[in-house]
Amino acid sequence: MIDWQTVGGSSRIIAEAYLPEMETILVRFPDGKEHYYAACPPTVWEEFTAPGQSRGKYIATELNAKPHGPWLG
Repeated sequence: MIDWQTVGGSSRIIAEAYLPEMETILVRFPDGKEHYYAACPPTVWEEFTAPGQSRGKYIATELNAKPHGPWLG
């Protein structure tokens, strides 16, 4: 079972989750679509979820450079 965490204050995403065994970040967008971002060790998850971090900017500058795509979980 995936432990989705609601994201407040972001216009880009509404929920996020981390799968440590797969080093994968999951993101749910306002339209309900879910995407995965692979090759994300715990340090990347910590940076992504740091207080004050813009999730949208982090996705654009860091996560989009990693293997990613629709999450079909």
